Amino acid sequence: MVIGYHVIFGAYGFWLPNDPRGSWSTEVWAGHLKPFGGATKVNTRKSLAGRKHDHPHRLEAKRQLQYPPVAFNGEQISIIADAFGIAVADLKLGVFACSIMPDHVHFVIGRSDCTAEYMAGFFKRAATRRLLAENIHPLRDFRQANGRIPSPWVVGGWFVYLNAPAEVRSRIRYVEENPVKAGLSPQRWAFVRDYVPKFHSPRGRGG
Repeated sequence: MVIGYHVIFGAYGFWLPNDPRGSWSTEVWAGHLKPFGGATKVNTRKSLAGRKHDHPHRLEAKRQLQYPPVAFNGEQISIIADAFGIAVADLKLGVFACSIMPDHVHFVIGRSDCTAEYMAGFFKRAATRRLLAENIHPLRDFRQANGRIPSPWVVGGWFVYLNAPAEVRSRIRYVEENPVKAGLSPQRWAFVRDYVPKFHSPRGRGG
């Protein structure tokens, strides 16, 4: 039974669909990225960040992006966190860990009536609205002919479904350690609460 989710989504340019380390994409839609190979779909639940790969090839593909890869600064991360807090309250979610990195985001969330995909989309939209309202959207200088500013996020995300308290705890540790391993300060946002497992009787009712 699913009791939680590890939700990961990236900023624009974070993880390309044909990343040589693997990706969670089934198709490369952008014509300017197709010369760098097809989608590198994998089914693993483990992080791919540490896989050995053709580093220059990956960086050259990123240089062909339509816009510069997004790297949120401290002010932008603070605004994004405020937006996430409102979104968590709106969706009535139990969030047990969250790290907002310069180029991607991790959440550990308890079971919800919302799908993980819906939650990720809701978070992205909420954060984008706040970045626009504060006039600190990282791609504000790349307004399109129709007046729209490109999204600072990639489409979709990576979603791991957690089935046991031990899995939830493991993901919480991973998410909490993410900023520290990247040389950043630990993060503890106001909307994050402590994880308290819910135990179930054989009939599936809370005990």
